[in-house]
Amino acid sequence: MKPGERVLRYVLLLLVLVISIGPFLWQLSTSLKSMREDIYTLTPRFIPEHPTFENYVKVAETIPVWAYAGNSLVVAVIVVGGNAIGATLAGFALARLRFRGGKLLLGAFLATLVLPGEVTIISQYVTIRSLGLADTLLGVALPGAIGMLNVLLMRTAFAAIPREMDEAAIVDGANAWQRLVRIGLPNVRGMLSVIVIFAFIGAWDDFLWPLIVLNDPDKFTLTVGLQYLNGTFSANPRLIAAGTMIAFIPIVIVFAVLQRFFFRGVEEGAIKG
Repeated sequence: MKPGERVLRYVLLLLVLVISIGPFLWQLSTSLKSMREDIYTLTPRFIPEHPTFENYVKVAETIPVWAYAGNSLVVAVIVVGGNAIGATLAGFALARLRFRGGKLLLGAFLATLVLPGEVTIISQYVTIRSLGLADTLLGVALPGAIGMLNVLLMRTAFAAIPREMDEAAIVDGANAWQRLVRIGLPNVRGMLSVIVIFAFIGAWDDFLWPLIVLNDPDKFTLTVGLQYLNGTFSANPRLIAAGTMIAFIPIVIVFAVLQRFFFRGVEEGAIKG
């Protein structure tokens, strides 16, 4: 590699790093700044002069942040469980089982990806209300319990497994469930980890749908409850930044726990030897 190409590559990497990590570092820095420190200086300061956790304490005093976090966790668990189980079963059926109408069903799944979420949000709300699930955490979680994109990702992962492995298992007398557990799941753990991570992030960070479904403040999720940190006539950016960091911590924990399974699946390849 020529020196010019190497410099250009590192410059581009640095630019991507600044764009992706810069806002997070700025929010973290703002959340640690005291009231005595000016956050509107002409020259931005990433390192607080007098770091303090007082803003985090004030967030807990201003809103029931832990109750809201518990509500978000309930929603996220339902969404993650639904996607992990439902997308796995549906993906396996589409990829490894032969049944009438399978291609038509696959085409329907692909068609749903063309529609943005805002197009179906009214029909989703009418459905949830007719089921009596309005203003409930289950009503918030149910529309995202199985994502069509996740189904297609799992189908792609299962389809990468050679048919010969299924044929050999069938000769040995294995049924569909045994083929799923013993052949399919061990080879799609990487993709399953990706689905779990993104399902959790999507459910945890969702704001619009919980705002529409929920009316009782005691049932608000964390993203909806954080709006109370904005005052009627004024807002403290330090508290908003601290609330944002509190909402970000569970995402870091989930990714830190599951990322090793994801990278292990990538390293092992689609098929085990």
